[in-house]
Amino acid sequence: MIDRIVFTLTLAAALGSGLIAGTFFGFSSFIMQALGRIPPQAGLAAMRSINIVVINPVFLGVFVGTAVVTALLAVVALLRWSEPGAAWLILGCLFYGLGTFVATMVFNVPMNNALEALPPDGTEAAAYWTRYLTDWTFWNHVRTLAGLAGAAALTVALCLQFRAMAAA
Repeated sequence: MIDRIVFTLTLAAALGSGLIAGTFFGFSSFIMQALGRIPPQAGLAAMRSINIVVINPVFLGVFVGTAVVTALLAVVALLRWSEPGAAWLILGCLFYGLGTFVATMVFNVPMNNALEALPPDGTEAAAYWTRYLTDWTFWNHVRTLAGLAGAAALTVALCLQFRAMAAA
């Protein structure tokens, strides 16, 4: 019974990590570049709107829900260290938890808050926007790669769990 629960939670974490990595990939590969090609006031306004709209039950459910599930799975993997896939499970949880969730809270969210606090027009906003595009996108690349690495490691753990369940 516990094996099936861990398997189901690992599947949910792998899917959540992949969804979030894909969302961040979109920002890294084209959204931020598009925002950087329009006048600073327009790019800044668009990003402010994105930062408001992203606070919704669907995105937060996957983003925060995956963080909660990976935290739980990391504890389970430590308690079941001898089980197949435990090391991959911890690795996937760490990639998602630290590289995606914590990086967002420590780097991207404070930059978003600073962007929101600026008056939208003026030289200060334009100067910050230029730094924001570079710095925010760098940390978004980190989040993207961490989410993808987390999804990959969690998938390996899932395969090893499945193999062990099939052999039992």
